[in-house]
Parts: sequence; C-alpha cells; structure tokens
Amino acid sequence: MNASSRHVCLGTLAPLLFSLLPSVALATDPAPDGAALYQNQCAACHDNSTATKAPGRQQLADLEPNAILAALRDGTMRMQGSLLDRREQSALISFLTGREPATPQSVAANGRCSGPVPAVPTGPAAGDWNGWGGTVANARHQAAGPHLTGAHVNRLRLRWAYGFAGASQARSQPAVLGNRLFVVSATGRISALDADSGCTYWTADVEAGVRSAISIGSVVVAGQTRSVIFFSDARANAYALDAQTGKTVWQRKLDPHRAATGTGSVTLHRGVLYVPLAGLSEEAMAGDPNYECCSFRGSVSALDAATGEILWRFMTTPEPTIQKHLPGGKKLLGPAGISIWSAPTVDAKRGLLYVATGNSYSGPAQPYSNAIVALDIKSGAVRWARQTLAGDIWIYGCDPTQGGDDRDADQRPNCPQPLGPDLDFAASTILVTAANGKDLLVATQKSGMGYALDPDRSGEIVWQYRWGKGAAPGAVWGATSDGRNAYFAVADQNFDASGGGMHAVDLISGRKVWFTPPEDPLCAPQSGCSRVQSAALTSVPGVVFSAAADGGIRAYAADTGRILWRFDTNREFATVNGAAAHGGSIDGPGQIVANDMLYVTSGNSGPFGRAGNVLLAFAVEQEEQQ
Repeated sequence: MNASSRHVCLGTLAPLLFSLLPSVALATDPAPDGAALYQNQCAACHDNSTATKAPGRQQLADLEPNAILAALRDGTMRMQGSLLDRREQSALISFLTGREPATPQSVAANGRCSGPVPAVPTGPAAGDWNGWGGTVANARHQAAGPHLTGAHVNRLRLRWAYGFAGASQARSQPAVLGNRLFVVSATGRISALDADSGCTYWTADVEAGVRSAISIGSVVVAGQTRSVIFFSDARANAYALDAQTGKTVWQRKLDPHRAATGTGSVTLHRGVLYVPLAGLSEEAMAGDPNYECCSFRGSVSALDAATGEILWRFMTTPEPTIQKHLPGGKKLLGPAGISIWSAPTVDAKRGLLYVATGNSYSGPAQPYSNAIVALDIKSGAVRWARQTLAGDIWIYGCDPTQGGDDRDADQRPNCPQPLGPDLDFAASTILVTAANGKDLLVATQKSGMGYALDPDRSGEIVWQYRWGKGAAPGAVWGATSDGRNAYFAVADQNFDASGGGMHAVDLISGRKVWFTPPEDPLCAPQSGCSRVQSAALTSVPGVVFSAAADGGIRAYAADTGRILWRFDTNREFATVNGAAAHGGSIDGPGQIVANDMLYVTSGNSGPFGRAGNVLLAFAVEQEEQQ
C-alpha cells in the first residue's frame, strides 16, 4: 500500500477490515455498482491480504450479509459506514456475499402467548436473574435452587428455542423477573417472553442494535409503581420500557460522539441507573491517516431511573486538546479513549461504584486506563484507582508491519509511539465475600491475568493469577465466584490453536485448585471455529458453566473441574416464534440461571466467531425434580 492510498487496512483485529470512502447516491441515480465499490475502495487491502493482514476476498464472502450490515450501521465500522447511503451499503454487501441482508420478519402472528396476560412482579425475587451479574455485585452466581445444582445438571434438556429474526449474532443477555424473560436482539427488537414456554407477550423496536444485558426495577411514574426494564443501545441511547406493555417510559441520548456505543450493560441500584459507554468504532477508524484522531472519551453516567435525568457523569479522560499539527492541516488530538466495556459494580457498604476500563486511543498516557476505578456512588468523584498496565495507547492498523513504528510515521500519523499492547479490562469487577469474611474485588484482564483487590485498601492487589498467555484480539467477558473459588476461563484469542480451558483459584490464597484443559472443538474446522472460552462464566452450587467459540456449552464440577454436561449448539433449531434460527460461536454475555432454568444465546458473526441467532432454554428433566 503506497503512502497516498486512502484505504486503511485495520489489521486482523477488526470485525470488518475494509475502509469506505465518502459517497452519496441520490434516489434517481443508477444502482450502485458493488464490484466497483469493492475494487476502488477495498481491493487494495483485501486482495493483498498476505501483506496487509486484512481478511481476503473469500473471508469477506463467508460472512453473513447481516453481520456486515450490522457492523456498518451500528458496529465497529459505523463511522466508515456512515459515509455510504443504504443503497451503497447493500450493493457492496451483495457483491461480497452474493446475498442480500435479511429483513427482520414480523413475529406478531407467531408464538404469541394465549389467554390472560399475567402481571409482571414488582421487583426481583430470589431465583430471578437481574442485570449482567444476577445482582449488582456481578458475581454471576445463582445461589437459589434447589434443582439446578451439581446433583442434577446432567439431566438438563432443551425445553424451547427462540430465534432472533434477521440477525446474524445473539450477543445480548436475557433477564428474568418471575414468569417473564426479557431479551433484546442485534437488530434492536426487544421481546418479553414467558420464561417457562418461550411464547411472546410483546415486542418493541428501539433505535439501534443491542448487545448488552437488561436490568429490571420498579419506579414511580405518574404516581404509580411500575416494573421497568432498562438497557442501552449501539448509538449511546439509554432506555426505560414498561415491563408489562413494552411502552417507552423514557429514552435518553448520553453522548453525541459518532463513536459512542453501549457495549457494557447498565446497572440499576436504588432508583439510579448507571450506564457505561465505549467507543469501538473510533478505535477502528483511527488507523486511517485521513481521520483526525482522537476525541472519544469513555464514561459512566448516573441517571434517575424514573425520569432519565442525568445526575452525574464521570469521564475517563480530560477533554482532548491539540497535541500536534499534522501535514495537510489535520490535528492529532488527545488524550482520548479509555472505554468502559462492562457493567459497573455496586458496593453499597462502602458507597462505591466500580468500573473497569480499557486502553487509550491517543496520548498522553492517563492514570485511569486499564484500571479498576472506584467512584463515589453519589457524586461520581474518584475515590481510588488501581492501574495494572500503564501507557497502553492503541488503535487499529498500527502494528509494526502497518505503520506502528517510526519508519512509516508519515503514513500513519495517528499511530501511538510506542504502540501499546491493547490489554483492556473488558469484564465487570466481582464484589465477593470470601470464607474468612474478607471482601474482595475479583477482576480478569485480556493480559491473561486474574486479580483479587482489597476494597478497604484502595484496591491493593491481594493476589494475582495467570490463567493464560493473554491476547489483544477479542476480549475476556467475565469470571464468576461462588465465595469459595474464583473461576477463570482461558480466552487467548490469537487466531491459532491456543485458548480454551478452565481454572479454579482459591479465593483467599490465589492458588490454583484445578485446571481443566480444553476439549477438541465441537464445530467443523472453518474460520471462527476455535476452543476459545471468552464468554462470561456463570456458577450455581457445585457447577460452573462456560460457553465457547466452538458452539459448546459445558458444565464443570466446581470442586474437581470434571465436565458434567455439554451441549452442542451448532445446528438449526425449531423455534417457538417460527423464526429460522441456528447456533454458532458463543462470546460476550454468558449463561444465566433463573428459577431452575438455564438460558444461553448462541451466535457471534465475524472473524472472531461464527454466525448464529438463537436463544436456548434448558430445564432439568421432570423426574429429577421429584
């Protein structure tokens, strides 16, 4: 690629690795030529994949059309995709894949619940699953039973499946309140289902796709107490919807920046909603030498749950300023970045809110990158921060073979010097009490390290445990703890045979209790099929659940690591709503356990996985419950 090229190869890490130049098509113009769009704007990188490390033409052809569409409109490539109109997007996708993106089909006549509609409970009870971690402590442990435990897990059977129509991935996590299950799709359709049968009570569409978890609570609206569900979308909107009807209570735009997105789940506590924001699309766009890098700032906002009013906001970096004037009149801005990818954790005893942060996009280096930050829950003021890796400034397209060193600095003016390793905290911090009565914060990082921090000593590291080699691609989405051990899955996403496996670590000492190596992949050998176990973990008494990129769900004995049960999602499923659905790689949100049922979403399209669009519900066989 020569220095004058306007194409940007974003390396092997971006879900869609091609850049698109500005183009505006009028309705009266001839149909856009997808082949010409590809040749003029993409071929320089993708027809030269050996040199550029971008996926080749065939790899792009293997992607689901809706995966490309989602990335261009709401995902990693949203900033590039915004430069094209919808006809150009569709023409390029059709050329690349030979198929048109699917339109979400109506579910109005399919799988509807019959009979009277039961009232939604007014608040979560024992056995429900609320938010990312089940509770605001984010331990991802369901203590309520009694039937889904180690004694009965081998009797789990699929009860029903629900298909996300028109979607190529299923990366949102459901929530369960009594008899109601709530889930949102990558197309932005939220559904209220019967938790036992999967029939549909209502559906509603929001502005953009959603890949986070839902929180549920009661608020007073117009003098009436109403159960409300809360979540955020890919365009940095926070929502409150009536849990009984699906009607919007309020909607709030939290950041006007084009890159702002709600990857991390919201956390609800005592009438306040905490909403984290990330900026993945700027991290991808910043490798383009024609982009004026960088201006996005990670944040968490505290909102009044009844009205959506912003009470306070914490920004992870100061306001960016001009760091350097570049050739051509552009400027290098900074500091920027430090996304918050995960749900905040509440420590009511200490009056703190914990957020885990990512890398910077541009310098100078900041104290809150790759850190656990403790905020005053009432004001958002920083009480303390524990940074485990300083100076991690990273953007796509800047590895040493693509302009990440001084040899090509004129071609890659946005590239940090030096380039950081991109080893974020992408998972929520777990607040847990060990058997000795000591509170600990458990955190897991892309570096391959797990930590226990002391919340009474400004996050002092109590122990650290290496569960893997670490990897920049992908992410590590969550550990779990049952109060005895911390459990870490191996998420070394390095595009090779590494990755996979499960560790149990004594919560008090930080010593290994057991390690179970990965099994051979359940999926057929192909792009996106791997042993990586990056999805968040979930535990119940005696069992740890882990879903993997090979499409498998596995249950491990908590005391020995022996695999007690497994399920292969790599197939098509008959669904209760009639939508065509199949499983694929599992990444991001993990399993939830509510009222003795196990729920899992399967499907992660792109180079980190294989497409899928199904929600699966499992229950213990009836005879085992006698």
